[in-house]
Amino acid sequence: MKVLDLKCSHEHRFEGWFASTEEFESQLSRGLVACPVCSTAEVSRMPSAPRLNLSSSRNDATPPPRASGDTVDPSAVQARALQFLREVLEKTENVGDRFAEEARRIHYNEAPSRNIRGVTTPEDAHALLEEGIDVMPLPVPAALKEPLQ
Repeated sequence: MKVLDLKCSHEHRFEGWFASTEEFESQLSRGLVACPVCSTAEVSRMPSAPRLNLSSSRNDATPPPRASGDTVDPSAVQARALQFLREVLEKTENVGDRFAEEARRIHYNEAPSRNIRGVTTPEDAHALLEEGIDVMPLPVPAALKEPLQ
């Protein structure tokens, strides 16, 4: 398995795993490679050292902690953000446009307590906050709203 460093037209960087460089080129030409953040199919390959994913030589050791003053790797931050979003999506119930109504029902013990997500207007979100109901906007890229490959 070849691991390629990729970048979309919006400068999001990510990895792609392909059987070969030719397979990457084939999938790219058919519009099958898309950015996991913004879903654009305008993707290009970044210069990188060759790297193979070999499960038998995999090292699961935790990387050493960063020293203060180390630079932050934007692709690592992006990967952690995506991991966080995936976890939130897995551990919450999507109540869609009933979010404000369901949040109030949970807050006032009219519905079982659980973690929910959904959509609401900024005005309704502000009203929930004024009622003492904690809400937080969570932008979810379109690619995470669909089943992952």
